[in-house]
Amino acid sequence: MSETVERIKCLIIGSGPAGYTAAIYASRADLKPVLYTGMEPGGQLTTTTEVDNFPGYPEGIDGPTMMMQLQKQAERFGTEVRIGMVTSVELSDKEGGIHKIVVDNNKHIEAESIIISTGATAKYLGLPSEQRLRGGGVSACAVCDGFFYRGQDVAIVGAGDTAAEEATYLANICTKVTMLVRKDEMRASKAMQHRVNNTPNIEVRYNTEVDEVLGEQVVDGLRVINNQTGEKEDISVTGLFIAIGHKPNTDVFKGQLQMDDAGYLITQPKTTKTNMPGVFAAGDVQDKEYRQAITAAGTGCMAALDAERYLADVKTEEKAVEA
Repeated sequence: MSETVERIKCLIIGSGPAGYTAAIYASRADLKPVLYTGMEPGGQLTTTTEVDNFPGYPEGIDGPTMMMQLQKQAERFGTEVRIGMVTSVELSDKEGGIHKIVVDNNKHIEAESIIISTGATAKYLGLPSEQRLRGGGVSACAVCDGFFYRGQDVAIVGAGDTAAEEATYLANICTKVTMLVRKDEMRASKAMQHRVNNTPNIEVRYNTEVDEVLGEQVVDGLRVINNQTGEKEDISVTGLFIAIGHKPNTDVFKGQLQMDDAGYLITQPKTTKTNMPGVFAAGDVQDKEYRQAITAAGTGCMAALDAERYLADVKTEEKAVEA
């Protein structure tokens, strides 16, 4: 185990749009941020082939390229980007306290402020064919990728409010939406169920699961199975949207930071402040409503500004005590 403890003014955990935007603002504020990428450098956008809804890219851009550009921009202002994963934390509940972090189980860090941007991981079905075609017609974000399937037939898996909302969103731009529900009823609210049932180009199939995603390079169909009869059927679709939930990457903070029942970090209204002084949260790790790259980037900016103000206040208080 490493014996050297490094002191960092601003530690950023996570490397998606929130993390890199926070890094850009923090480095320009001379906070000398150090960013650890986590287990998925670049975040979920690295699995997205085309990003068409982020302002400033009139021709669109692929996700990995966009994230590399964000990283270079952060590094240009002085951010130190490191590969590594935070494996344990000991957060201080005192104003101006020092937070203790361990990276990869062996590197010890003391941080004066922390910005958490670890994101949330979309839940998938776990089928090999599904994983193989992620980015080739399989998506976990209808709002992000639905545009590419305008005028086409698609399917969506899920039974909750998010699935119902995304199904009706897709129905506005796609010819037909087949909604696959594992049980004999939906979990969505009655209002959302009514919306789905009143949308003529949405077909709901109950007791139905995906057996295999068909296609070599891109999705060209699904093999579905009725889990009551065992009957299989091939349906023709060009896109498959998975809407069975997300898991926020917050396990390492459990017992120290306030979270909701799903594990999303709770921040004070209109800020990125958590319940621990000097610890801020940005992006999907604290946002289960929007989950967009642009909103994540916005909260990354907010977190850096909150951290800058916090550190300035701490410094002012320390000077006042010395005087």
